[in-house]
Amino acid sequence: MPLGANEAVATQCGASAAAALVVLVIASGNPHKVAEIAAMLSDLPLEVRQQPQGLDIEETGSTYLANARLKAEAVAQLTGQWALADDSGLEVDALGGAPGILSARYAASDQARIARLLGELGDTPYRSASFNSAMALAGPDGTTVLEAQGICRGEILHEPQGQGSGYDPIFWVREAGCTYAELGDHLRRRLGSRGKAARQMADELRAVLGLASALG
Repeated sequence: MPLGANEAVATQCGASAAAALVVLVIASGNPHKVAEIAAMLSDLPLEVRQQPQGLDIEETGSTYLANARLKAEAVAQLTGQWALADDSGLEVDALGGAPGILSARYAASDQARIARLLGELGDTPYRSASFNSAMALAGPDGTTVLEAQGICRGEILHEPQGQGSGYDPIFWVREAGCTYAELGDHLRRRLGSRGKAARQMADELRAVLGLASALG
């Protein structure tokens, strides 16, 4: 469900009071992304919030990691809280890595983006692709202190399968035997590019924020 700028999306996870929790702002206005990241952090004693409403940070970086840094640092500076940002994209081998960092801007809507991608790919049997995610954590002073990246490899189907956002319905995850859209939460955390990046960051995130639990 859509989340307000000041609405916590994680439970206290064993902490005695909300006031004692470390606040972590997810640097995104996309409620689907915020909910997914919040679920990945649900084992940690955090108060997870969505970035302030109406905030639009221009993604001018040339890599996923550069864009993640930009967003994390901007939101941390604005809120004075720890901020975690993600930048992700789909890279299709037969298209030379496109749409890549332009994935979200490939067309005006999810449906249009999928239609453009499938049209450009045509009937070629060479449909290998990967979802790529980068995460950056910035401290309250706006300085990036942690970074991580994750990759999920698969292939592009000829037509959508399952209900999901972005390119999820056309991305077949070989290890799971289903599309990204059909992955349950556990498999998203284990096989998804964002989940892999979060797990890579887990121990250092726990140490930096002084938390007592680690990501599963």
